[in-house]
Amino acid sequence: MAIDWRSFPSLTQLRAFEAAARLQGFSQAARELNVTHAAIAQQVRALEARLNCELIYREGRGLKLTASGDKLAQALADGFGVIERAVADLAAGTGKAPLHLTMTPAFATQWLMPRLGDFWTKHPEIPLLLHPEQRVVDLRRDGIDLGIRFGSGKWPGVEAEFLSSARYAIVAAPELLDGRTELSNREISAMPWVIEQDWPEALAWLKERGLKPDAMQITLMPNEELALAAARQGLGLHVEAIALVEQDVEEGNLVILSQITDDALAYYIVTRPGPKRPELKTFVRWLKSAV
Repeated sequence: MAIDWRSFPSLTQLRAFEAAARLQGFSQAARELNVTHAAIAQQVRALEARLNCELIYREGRGLKLTASGDKLAQALADGFGVIERAVADLAAGTGKAPLHLTMTPAFATQWLMPRLGDFWTKHPEIPLLLHPEQRVVDLRRDGIDLGIRFGSGKWPGVEAEFLSSARYAIVAAPELLDGRTELSNREISAMPWVIEQDWPEALAWLKERGLKPDAMQITLMPNEELALAAARQGLGLHVEAIALVEQDVEEGNLVILSQITDDALAYYIVTRPGPKRPELKTFVRWLKSAV
């Protein structure tokens, strides 16, 4: 559909607003765009007048977005991100730019890295750049080609393909179990636990098993990697995706006490909508074959 440029706001105004919204300040936006503070403020106010609505307001020493401003800022970030990525892809040249991949540090360490040698052996011509992150990144804005996400597979603005089911297990180091391979709920409740903080699913699964997390000795770790490391050291029982502890179990670092299946959740390959580079298609095919 053709754009009606006659009714379209000035790109200069949109760029000024996007920078001010993202950086939460006129001065910061002015420095990024190499213009004056007054110029940014003037462009933003002109945009508000053009749209006949308030987009941004001052709160204390900072700036805040209205609901309309937040909606427009997100749309501009997505749109400018698409343009930036397209230009970068063209400038890099076909087949020369690395594939940018994002996933949690634990998934990268426990699942991907043990398998990655096979990919490099088969496809040494395809460079990869890993971005292990706890946060869910914006693929367009951050220039990411592919992400591995855990959840329902229903996320707006991306394409998701099933990779692996969400089979979870309660695991522990052998020395913590003192030779036991099974524990009753009473014994499990009396044991120390290490769980990643801000992960309510783990506590929900324990409750489904008939346990009472509020009455248990649980140490919260800041991220999944540290929780796994603590479990390997025998500091407590842990709930983890079986896909991420397969190697530990094979090497005898951890023992599976029981398994938990949640059919509503899984690991998904997530990509941006639109045409895919041949290198990305090759990597996706390899990922599926590596499960």
